[in-house]
Amino acid sequence: MRKYPTLARECAAEVVGTYLLVFFGLGSVHTAVLTGALTGLWQVAIVWGLGISLAIYALGSISGAHMNPAMTAAFAMYRDFPLKKVPAYILAQLTGAIAAAATLYGLFQGLILRFEQMHSIVRGQPGSEVSAILYGGYFPHPIVVGVDAAAFACVSQGQAMLAEALGTAFLAFFVFGMTHEHEGEKPAKVLFGLMIGLTVAIIICVVAPLTGATLNPARDFGPRLFTLIAGWGSVAIPGPRGGFFTVYIVSPIVGSLAGAGIFQLMMRPRSAAVQPASARQ
Repeated sequence: MRKYPTLARECAAEVVGTYLLVFFGLGSVHTAVLTGALTGLWQVAIVWGLGISLAIYALGSISGAHMNPAMTAAFAMYRDFPLKKVPAYILAQLTGAIAAAATLYGLFQGLILRFEQMHSIVRGQPGSEVSAILYGGYFPHPIVVGVDAAAFACVSQGQAMLAEALGTAFLAFFVFGMTHEHEGEKPAKVLFGLMIGLTVAIIICVVAPLTGATLNPARDFGPRLFTLIAGWGSVAIPGPRGGFFTVYIVSPIVGSLAGAGIFQLMMRPRSAAVQPASARQ
């Protein structure tokens, strides 16, 4: 008889999975910003994507490898994921994200301080989002676009919300599409993790200059909480322009529900159309 994972094991997998996602993803950001070892957006994006892929392959059979409260919400809404598990999954995801941020800070603290000194950044003061971007999202991307009034005018809060919602909608749409059983044919699991990782990578390439492309409330809020106590203060929360809650928490959840919902709506007529004749009589 098959033994199913307990909620404790599932949550442990979500902690580890989100830790891996954030460690390798934000680790690539640290490496790119602090050392210049990764040049170009694609190099950072592909590390994010491959980190996600490996976490899915390693832990998907235990917890489903949600690693994202926005995806957990979509699975609860459309795929019968038990509502009673949602708070535990989200807490586990936040725990993994905070732990990964703390690990990266411990590893890169010296380089971060050197970077701030070289660029005359005073942590917690206006403009210090240039170093805070190592952990949380900001709109527009402070290193790519800047931190002055002219840079802020390039991306409004509404545009940032739309970018995060749209990016997460694409992610949820493709996740649901690649896990849907089409006419009795099960999706190829061997490619699923890789394809989801590549999906995240291409979304980052488009959305990152606008918002940092977090696409994940745990990935943003967990590290952001860490930076709040690590000296960035109000630059971390509520951020230099505010809006962190609407842009980086609400928008990804809304986008995920919309993207998954659109897929479900598109598949419903098809599913009905391919029912056997006996079922339609």
